[in-house]
Amino acid sequence: MAHSHKAKHYTGLMDWLTTVDHKKIGILYLIAGGLFFLMGGVEAILIRIQLLYPDQKIFIGDTFNALTTMHGTTMIFFAAMPIIFAFMNAVVPLQIGARDVAFPFVNALGFWLFFFGGVMLNTSWFLGGAPAAGWTAYSPLASIVDPTISYHGVDFYVLGLQIAGLGTLIGGINFLVTIINMRAPGMTYMRMPLFTWTAFITSALILFAFPAITVGLVELMFDRLFGGAFFDVAKGGNAVLWEHLFWIFGHPEVYILILPAFGIISEIVSTFSKKRLFGYSSMVFATALIGFLGFMVWVHHMFTTGIGPVGNAIFSIATMAIAVPTGVKIFNWLFTLWGGQIRFTTANIFATAFIPTFVMGGTTGVMLAVPAADFQYHDTYFVVAHFHYVIVGGLVLGLFAGAYYWWPKMFGRMLNETLGKIHFWTFFIGFHMTFFPQHFLGLMGMPRRVFTYQPGVGLEEGNFISTIGAFLMGIGTIVFLINTISTARLPKNAPADPWDGRTLEWAIPSPPPEYNFKQTPLVRGLDPLWKEKMAGNKEMTPAEPIGSIHMPSPSILPLIFSIGFFIAGFGFMYHTYVVSVIGIAIMLLCMLLRSVYDDHGYHIEPEELNDKGVKA
Repeated sequence: MAHSHKAKHYTGLMDWLTTVDHKKIGILYLIAGGLFFLMGGVEAILIRIQLLYPDQKIFIGDTFNALTTMHGTTMIFFAAMPIIFAFMNAVVPLQIGARDVAFPFVNALGFWLFFFGGVMLNTSWFLGGAPAAGWTAYSPLASIVDPTISYHGVDFYVLGLQIAGLGTLIGGINFLVTIINMRAPGMTYMRMPLFTWTAFITSALILFAFPAITVGLVELMFDRLFGGAFFDVAKGGNAVLWEHLFWIFGHPEVYILILPAFGIISEIVSTFSKKRLFGYSSMVFATALIGFLGFMVWVHHMFTTGIGPVGNAIFSIATMAIAVPTGVKIFNWLFTLWGGQIRFTTANIFATAFIPTFVMGGTTGVMLAVPAADFQYHDTYFVVAHFHYVIVGGLVLGLFAGAYYWWPKMFGRMLNETLGKIHFWTFFIGFHMTFFPQHFLGLMGMPRRVFTYQPGVGLEEGNFISTIGAFLMGIGTIVFLINTISTARLPKNAPADPWDGRTLEWAIPSPPPEYNFKQTPLVRGLDPLWKEKMAGNKEMTPAEPIGSIHMPSPSILPLIFSIGFFIAGFGFMYHTYVVSVIGIAIMLLCMLLRSVYDDHGYHIEPEELNDKGVKA
């Protein structure tokens, strides 16, 4: 049956600016997140250069404060989050047997909002100074507005995070709907791969956590731009209110970051052990429990604010309770490896190195959960070491593992394994050199966010080793970049299933066609592709005959809408309301066009599928 709707096809740059294909959006997230990761890494190295020796005067005062603020903010919100969204976009629809996400247009809008939020924050370097109030932007430091100087640093933070946060929020809603509604026949909840489960729970955390930071940022914006009094104690406000709002979001955010890494490790450990994941159902329930408990522990960041012994004790116990489901995961990964036919590919080396490193981060977390001890550790380098063992030793190792594992599926090219192993060892050794000494620096009393330290008090050696380690991590990252660039120059050589995988994404060509599956697959158990392989089938059993496939049309509106938001933000920041009106008008015009113009998309007919010679 012929369809009258013509396909809109763009090429080159226009194709990427208008795409609503979840796989291309995943690549856009990966590229943008990678660029912000490099920026955050450079900021970290500059911080470590200043701390290489005592009494250095390279980056001091507000310059150092801006570096620490921008490093933390960039790495959390504009590097880690988008790279997680890159893998969610590239992999989740394939793992559940879907042809696309539920709302392709919204998916594109989420990316462009995130991207322009990140651009807005980083333009602060060139427009009068970056924010220097710490990545947590505590009041009253973040609330101070001096009308005699044109410093807008924290305004960039407030508006950039609001724009990017809106993109993340609608992205999370999109994935919730996709996973609930678009699973292939037979793909019950308890047959979903662990990465899809972690993406699902992460999206739920985004849905409930991001409104808290949004409220806090709106209130801080009113304080700064319109003379509000939410956090100004002199006007009857409460500075601790910001801490509560920030950490009600901030602690679930840690699990928004780490849960997808847990999912990646679960996929890789299972694939390269040639074994089904040990204790699958307990892993699912442990993931859900971590997400649930994550909302009940935010005050452990605030033990020193004077909440009192009862409040501190309740949140201390809740924090320690998270160790139980996390321990379940650790032992299940070890039992999956136990007795397996283990292949130490680069992806699996990163995944197995993740396990003991993350355990170290979790152990210091339990130490910080004791209020009496936390009074000593608080605001020292011990906390910096703990946090980086969780986020870098956990999340970043997990993301690198995922990159080596899914690169062939995303780009159709195999990364070089030798370069991959060089990357691993330089990064891994550099990581431990950087952050392991910081535990002891903290216990010796070195405060964080301070740009110098006294000579002769025993802090020189730890800081020197730490800085050398940071350079090693940088070298490892450069090796990874060389690997990706040199691979991109080669022809596409990845087979559909390079790792002898177990889940549905390995059942289709690498990279996947725009419609993902020629026929929706029929899922007959956990690890559906492996089940078909064990039954002697070379491909998935289809759940439908070959038919016409409906595809969404590309659109430039998400990009233009985000630019309108970006323009409006600058107008509010500089109190130039004509500019704000122009930005809001662009946004409203995009919303109007989206509402009144009914785009039916287009269809790929069976004859075209056969012409392309694509295997099911």
